[in-house]
Amino acid sequence: MELRLAKVTKRYGTGAAVDGIDLTFASGRTTALLGPSGCGKSTVLRLLVALVTPEGGEISVDGRPLSSHDIEALRQRIGYVIQDGGLFPHLTAAENVTLMARYLRWDPARAARRLQELAALTRFPTDALDRYPNELSGGQAQRVAIMRALLLDPEVLLLDEPLSALDPLVRTELRDDLRGIFRSLAKTVIVVTHDVGEAAHLADVVVLMRAGRVVQQGPFETLASSPADPFVTAFLATGNAPSPPRPPETRG
Repeated sequence: MELRLAKVTKRYGTGAAVDGIDLTFASGRTTALLGPSGCGKSTVLRLLVALVTPEGGEISVDGRPLSSHDIEALRQRIGYVIQDGGLFPHLTAAENVTLMARYLRWDPARAARRLQELAALTRFPTDALDRYPNELSGGQAQRVAIMRALLLDPEVLLLDEPLSALDPLVRTELRDDLRGIFRSLAKTVIVVTHDVGEAAHLADVVVLMRAGRVVQQGPFETLASSPADPFVTAFLATGNAPSPPRPPETRG
C-alpha cells in the first residue's frame, strides 16, 4: 500500500503541527520519521490512520483520495503501535493480541494459530502469553503490542516511538528484531523516532522534520553526506550515528 500526503496541514490552536507537507510512503519500504519532540512526526501517523482530520491538503491511499467512507476499512489494513504499547491491563498478553480476532468473530482455532505464528515471529515466549501486562518486562509488553498490530496481517505498520521506554540492552535487542521483522514481511512501515541510530538502523528512507515541515528526506547516507540544511548536520550529530548498516545504540 502506498500512502501520500499532499500539501497537508494540521493545526492545534494557532500553531501548525503539520504545515503543508508533501510525503509519499512507498509500498514495501520502511520510512523513519525523525526529528525533535513537537516537530509533527506523531501527528503524521495520526493523520494516516484518520485519528485526526487535516485542515488542508489531501491524503491518498494507492492513488485514491481518502474519504470518510473508507476509514473503517483502511484501519483494518493498517497496524498501529502507539507509544508505550497501549496494552489493556485487564487482558492477558494473548487476549490483547487477539482482541480484533474476537471482534471480527474469527474461529478460535484460527486465532490460536495466528497467535502462535506471531509469537514465533516476534520471539515472544509462549509460556508468557497467559500473563497480564504488569507481569511482563518492557520488551515483552512491546512485543505484545507489535503482535496485536500484526494480527490481521495489515499492509501497513505504523509505530510511534516503539523503543523509547526500554532500557538500552532491551532496546538494542528489540531494534535488531524489528529490522528483521520489517524485512521478512516486506510491508509498508513507518516508524516515528527521535533517535538517529534507530532511524539509520531500521529505515530505507529517513524523513527529518522540524516545526511541522520536512527538512530533508532520503537514505540516511544521503542526509549524512549531503545535508540540505545546517539543521540536518546539527541534528544527526546529536546521535553520533555513523553510516548504516549497523550503527551503535544511541539516543537522538
